Amino acid sequence: MRIFLLFIFLPSLAWAQNRVTISGYIKDAANGEALIGATIYIKSLSTGTTTNVYGFYSVTLDPGEYEVIYSYIGYTTQTKLLALITNTRIDIELAVEGKQLEEVVVSAESDQQGVKALEMSTNQLDIKTITRIPAFLGEADVIKSLQQLPGVSTVGEGASGFNVRGGNVGQNLILLDEASVYNSSHLLGFFSVFNPDAVKDTKLYKGAVPAQFGGRIASLLDVRMKEGNNKEYEVNGGIGTIFSRAAVEGPLFNGDGSFIVAGRRSYADVLARPFVDLLSEGGALNFYDLTGKANYNINERNRIFLSGYTGRDQFFFDKDQGFSWGNNTGTIRWNKIFNDRLFSNFSGVFSQYDYSLQFGENDQDNFKWQSSIRNLTFKPSFSYFINADNEISFGAEANYYSFEPANAYGTSNGTRLDVSLPEKYNLEAALYLGNSQRLNSNIAVEYGLRYSYFVGFGPGSQFTYNDTIPGTRRTPIAEQTFEKGSAMSTYQNFEPRFAFKAELNDQSSVKASYTRMVQYLHLISNTTASNPLDVWTPTSNNIKPELGDQWAVGYFRNLGKERNYELSVEAYYRNTQNQIDYIDGADLLINEFLEGDLLAGRGRAYGMEFFLQRKTGRLTGWIAYTLARTELKVDGINRNQWYAARFDQTHNLKVSGFYDINRRWSASANFTFVSGTPSTFPTSRYLVQGMLIPHNANESRNNVRLPAYHRLDISFRLEGKTVKRNGKERKNSDYWVFGVYNAYARKNPFSIYFTQGDERVAQGSPINSEARQLSIIGTVVPSVSYNFNF
Repeated sequence: MRIFLLFIFLPSLAWAQNRVTISGYIKDAANGEALIGATIYIKSLSTGTTTNVYGFYSVTLDPGEYEVIYSYIGYTTQTKLLALITNTRIDIELAVEGKQLEEVVVSAESDQQGVKALEMSTNQLDIKTITRIPAFLGEADVIKSLQQLPGVSTVGEGASGFNVRGGNVGQNLILLDEASVYNSSHLLGFFSVFNPDAVKDTKLYKGAVPAQFGGRIASLLDVRMKEGNNKEYEVNGGIGTIFSRAAVEGPLFNGDGSFIVAGRRSYADVLARPFVDLLSEGGALNFYDLTGKANYNINERNRIFLSGYTGRDQFFFDKDQGFSWGNNTGTIRWNKIFNDRLFSNFSGVFSQYDYSLQFGENDQDNFKWQSSIRNLTFKPSFSYFINADNEISFGAEANYYSFEPANAYGTSNGTRLDVSLPEKYNLEAALYLGNSQRLNSNIAVEYGLRYSYFVGFGPGSQFTYNDTIPGTRRTPIAEQTFEKGSAMSTYQNFEPRFAFKAELNDQSSVKASYTRMVQYLHLISNTTASNPLDVWTPTSNNIKPELGDQWAVGYFRNLGKERNYELSVEAYYRNTQNQIDYIDGADLLINEFLEGDLLAGRGRAYGMEFFLQRKTGRLTGWIAYTLARTELKVDGINRNQWYAARFDQTHNLKVSGFYDINRRWSASANFTFVSGTPSTFPTSRYLVQGMLIPHNANESRNNVRLPAYHRLDISFRLEGKTVKRNGKERKNSDYWVFGVYNAYARKNPFSIYFTQGDERVAQGSPINSEARQLSIIGTVVPSVSYNFNF
């Protein structure tokens, strides 16, 4: 390892012996929060850098005098004249500018970063923007806000998760302070698990994913929690239509540390209990979550963080029947600055997702099922800042997984039958090396390589299945057992990454990227939308890892005299190998021979994304349009021809607008129009003893599209008064949000199904059958919420 590091660093060390480095942290002056993506600009050299996810920066220069500009959107800019003769530590605190409601951005970085930055295929939502977007029942939501951006979609209201550039829900890597979140939804998809009071930054990678990340083939959602106010104690919260929330933060150790604790709890069942018999008999319909984080500055070069999350949803019809699910995460991190140019972070992570289902009215007749996935992660990562134009990142990652597919048993007439499935154990490890390099004032590249290794461990069994007609169930013909700790199956892959940027002039640039990702964990679900009882299963001898290759190219331009408009156009193509689909009638739950019901094939997704944003002024907002196609080709399905994926949407238009009426009142609106998603309908029918039997004569999959989805949401925000009656300024702040979801009561189809009348029909008479549309929300949904800070 030492020889490897010397090979990487020795040339640059020799070249940089006579140079000096300025480094430090950039933070919010009001609360000490690190500012992610703040800009450090060296005016005389027309170059600079940005802070990392911990607010750290490092720039190496020749000795001399420089004018250094520190800036961040929504904050006052600081300019420093520095005479550099030796390495210098400069920590900066930026103050928030005046009233910022007139500024809404989809990037928390400099207003030129869309053109100047090397990154492409990314969206970064500021938490202030998230709280302004009209939302269901008036509650700001991270994932619902992301769905207003190009390339991001969902199959409908009440659908868990989200889809990115043709990927399914299980192909998104979702991280909360580096901990994996396996189910990101509350209330079956109406809300996400991320409490906005505890979130500092959200960044979605739709492509051009850096080499340090891996494990999913569609996207990466990186959610960073607040660190807590290290200046003074602060309380935030809100009272809404369906749930309330509160967050407390403040300093620790005389300002050398800080903490934040945030919680939410829905109370629909509490309010309805006096009027609903099921709830008064032990039923439950609620969710809760608790998020916390603390940090401590040991000294200038060492800092530790501890963060965690726990949350749960409960749907019980009485005290003995219902289901529940929840996530638990924990992260401990150590930031270590070895010197002015070598920054490191060491993370230890725990993550768990579990669910349970039970029904039965007594101990003699019942059924209970529990399932879970857990992982432990260790991840050392390093950043070496060679100079202002070159940054090397390298590190490793190890994930140990344990899967509990089913701890289940049924009881009939007092006799218990155990139908549990054995646990599975796996290790996923990776090494990565990347380099971000500015070749000249106009051209920059980022390239990297990730090596991943996956192995399954005993105790356990592997089955060999028979060869049969594609599309039909395979049966096991041989079984091999493995002792504890012995390797069952192994896979390894190289994952190259490359990105390129060329500035055409001061206002425009073109970018391109290639990304290969490998996925060893698979979400098994053949329902219309992901649900809490979906199964995660690892790669095995019968399930190959999914491989995704994505190419993207884009044009970026700032428009207007004040450059307050930003335009981007991106085209992408993604090819997927070993994409999982299912035979007709697949049995996915508590099935020891699940792998015999799975099929693997190819996938392709391609499209164009258009994004136009107005960033400043009284009227701000954006228009996002995606023209796309997502298709699969699997032997045994659709006569072995390409067919549209269930979440394919040809047209996806989102318009978001924000208008400041005056200093206290502001208005926001969203309009969404999405092409109907595909569905499988019968092409003919049989009549058997008075019953209609639907039949798909062409063996087609997803052969019909549902009607288009469109919806308008409106909200008004009233800021509390800032001055008391005696003329003194209020220390506390508050605001009201009045909203209308689905303003014109559109009954958007979630699915369409067919029914037949129950009455017996005389022979020779026509049989009454009809198609019925299921709409999750088919009416106007008003809301009001009160939010406070003191």
